[in-house]
Amino acid sequence: MTEREASRLLEETEGELVPLVHGRLAEVKRLWQECLERDIPAVVATPPPEGGGAPGAVSLLVRAEDAPAVAALLQREWKDHLEREGVDLASMKIGVEAPEGEEPPCPACGTAAPLVDGACGECGLQLE
Repeated sequence: MTEREASRLLEETEGELVPLVHGRLAEVKRLWQECLERDIPAVVATPPPEGGGAPGAVSLLVRAEDAPAVAALLQREWKDHLEREGVDLASMKIGVEAPEGEEPPCPACGTAAPLVDGACGECGLQLE
């Protein structure tokens, strides 16, 4: 899909566009190109001043019905990155519920311990 085709499709969209990803121009532009290559209409825009975004940040806007496809693309990229880094996702206990009376494992590091001020005591991931 070309930029022009994406713009035309998005202009014809009846609902509002969803700001799906915010970040630096280079990162958002790379994702935008990936979307166009997969025929997902998207556009890069600066967030409105009242949006409170970081200075210089841009947003990737898509139709609401295309958000799951972009989320799947991001998840696939994340898994590919972890695989390149040697992380074995199968051995991680993500989404595992703890047995009655035990602490659930941290989704980031797997530590099963009480939270410290709402965060994992091992890696510091804020969970509450």
